[in-house]
Amino acid sequence: MTQTTISTLSLGVVTLDGPVKLHDAHALIAGYTGRDEAAVQHHIDELAAIGVAPPDQVPMFYPVSAQSVTTASHVPIGEPNTSGEVEPVIIRAGGSFYLGVGSDHTDRQLETIDIGDSKRACPKPLGRAIINIEDWNTFDWDACRARSWVDGTLYQDGTLAGLRSPQDLLQLREARVGDDGEDFILFAGTLPLLNGKFTPGRRWDLEIALPDGRTISHSYITEGE
Repeated sequence: MTQTTISTLSLGVVTLDGPVKLHDAHALIAGYTGRDEAAVQHHIDELAAIGVAPPDQVPMFYPVSAQSVTTASHVPIGEPNTSGEVEPVIIRAGGSFYLGVGSDHTDRQLETIDIGDSKRACPKPLGRAIINIEDWNTFDWDACRARSWVDGTLYQDGTLAGLRSPQDLLQLREARVGDDGEDFILFAGTLPLLNGKFTPGRRWDLEIALPDGRTISHSYITEGE
């Protein structure tokens, strides 16, 4: 799997302890990460019915340029048929892990031709505030609630219990890609859409509420290039 890396990623991401820098970072978008394998297969079958080719593996990891990850509040999008979605984002920087919230903004027209290209066609918004995770085994991933809104309308709402655990995804990533301790950004999948349909929009609001009362969020507006 080809990885696109850069020497230093200056995203402006921060924790309560200060800014976080990523070095020689690469970025991956994880797809088909639902914990219910039957539901994932049903989703694959639904996509196949509208012309989207099934993945080679489940889950699937799609490499994107680390430079496409952005904390900007205004994001240039070149095509009209695109949409975002709320995703937990697993970040490793300097050997430490962090949780962020982001959006796998995707070109839905191109998705029917090549999923990897459709993901690489759009920037990947990421919230500036991230949370340090000392141990994934003691972090209550399943109790986190993720929501998104498009142009003010609630679009997604559910817990991360429907997604594969960070431990599972990190093990799969290591098995597929290898691991030499490098920094990385991993968009970890998303929740079902409340209306069942991809919805193009201009303003996207994302949030993940943690069981300890903290919330990480991000908002961005898409603009034509």
